[in-house]
Amino acid sequence: MTNFIPIFPLGVVLYPGELLNLHIFEPRYKQLISECLAAKKPFGIPTVIENKVQDFGSLAEITELSKTHGNGEMDIKTKGLKVFRILELIKEIPDKMYSGAIVNYPDNYLTGNTLMMQKLMNSIHDLHQLLKVTKEFKKEKGEINSYDVAHHIGLSLEEEYGLLVLLDERQRLEYLKRHLTKVIPMLASMEQLKEKIKLNGHFKNLRGLDPGR
Repeated sequence: MTNFIPIFPLGVVLYPGELLNLHIFEPRYKQLISECLAAKKPFGIPTVIENKVQDFGSLAEITELSKTHGNGEMDIKTKGLKVFRILELIKEIPDKMYSGAIVNYPDNYLTGNTLMMQKLMNSIHDLHQLLKVTKEFKKEKGEINSYDVAHHIGLSLEEEYGLLVLLDERQRLEYLKRHLTKVIPMLASMEQLKEKIKLNGHFKNLRGLDPGR
């Protein structure tokens, strides 16, 4: 399926099923959002990296207009629907301030491996313990997928985008597993180093050399 969508390029990665709150203040995007609200139509959020619009993004629906400010700015809530790929950017649209794109929606296999997901969740728990952070995922264990956890394991924007372009859940789980396998030992060694540094300067009860030996 190929179609035209208005686009709102942002320096974020929006995954299918993810919720994203936006404050709309630029005139071109106030126009875009107003039209999407009126027509009850979605819009595209392609990822921007190093000031360049990338090929992949997610279609987003507006779930709530939370507030309209006196100057026309808006606070909205959105939800990612599905991954798209840009075939052609349309930078100028008659009578519109915003841009658009002709996109298609590649097949995205959402079924993964339950055991692999459970192991991944255990690793994420270990990571959060090392970081001393608490994160509760609202879905039941059997319902959590790679998209639900990707923003919570310390990926860079480029790495988050790297996950977005993978269109098989098993590939995405492997991608996240490799990241955690690399990061957790590094953090664990840093934590040990911190403990050593904390001890430096403290009074230590150390046994001296026994002169009788």
